[in-house]
Amino acid sequence: MRFRSIAVMLASLSGAAAAQTANPSCVGPAADACQQAVDFFHYMAPQIGTAMTGGNTTLAQGGSLGGLRFGLIPRFAVDVRVNAVQGNAPGYNPTFSPLAGASAPPPASRELTTSNAIVPMPAVDIALGVFKGVPLPLTNVGGVDVLLSAAYIPNYNGDEFQIKPKDNLAFGGGVRVGILQESLLVPGVGFSYMVRKLPVTTLTTAQNATGFTATASVNDIDLKSKAWRITVSKSLLLFGIAAGVGQDKYDASTSITATVTPTVGSTQTINTPVLKSEVSRMNYFADLSMNLMVIKLVGTVGMVSGGDIATYNTYDNAPDKSRLYGSVGIRFGL
Repeated sequence: MRFRSIAVMLASLSGAAAAQTANPSCVGPAADACQQAVDFFHYMAPQIGTAMTGGNTTLAQGGSLGGLRFGLIPRFAVDVRVNAVQGNAPGYNPTFSPLAGASAPPPASRELTTSNAIVPMPAVDIALGVFKGVPLPLTNVGGVDVLLSAAYIPNYNGDEFQIKPKDNLAFGGGVRVGILQESLLVPGVGFSYMVRKLPVTTLTTAQNATGFTATASVNDIDLKSKAWRITVSKSLLLFGIAAGVGQDKYDASTSITATVTPTVGSTQTINTPVLKSEVSRMNYFADLSMNLMVIKLVGTVGMVSGGDIATYNTYDNAPDKSRLYGSVGIRFGL
């Protein structure tokens, strides 16, 4: 069983890398099984973070929404989208040496292969206009929107892998400040900051190999992104355009349990302390929307790049390579 399947399932439900020493907990006969699981976490966490975060904080939106309607009811926008990253996923093919001593480290670092993997993630976002801003000729400045998000991951119990979230729902939030509110002649321009979070989830998989069975659990994956954006938008009757730039920071933590059961001999188990991954990447994107009264149909294309993603093993596709992503969604608002 390849870890690619786990990455794609997790995401759908809700060159060489920088050098790194072997994880000190990955020792003994099961060391390679442990180290490959550790590297998988560091390799995939930023890709899942990009799929969770996407581009614009609100589809097709540049500046603020415009505050309260009639002084009482917030203007709002609700969008449902699917983000998809053009990613890669490492295979999971550990070696096992029953003759290795209890303190034997994993094999020397080597280049491992990856498979192309589209990493999708659904998202629901809500924006509420709470302050119109200061009026100027043709526009307002300093308007404020409150931003909310939700992510959902269900339980899955298959023959070859399992997905077990602690809670199925996780929520995030943020704020947008309008630099210019969009009007007939003025584009919308805004700055936003958003924190998104996935439900804490454990992934488990197993591989049957000649002479042994290897099982790996990536325990209590806790992943959140912190992203700022500067965006500009303009509605052009039937169509609208928006574009922006920003930075994503993906913070993730987990621990690894690797177990190897040989056909002959005793079971070897390794448990690591908590592992952390912190990666910052620049994000560039553009939206194209079709305006249908209170509904917009929106498509997005974007790119993330940069950051330092270190693994012990290297890969044919570097973990820090630039990643193209896209989104399709529908937005409703008043």
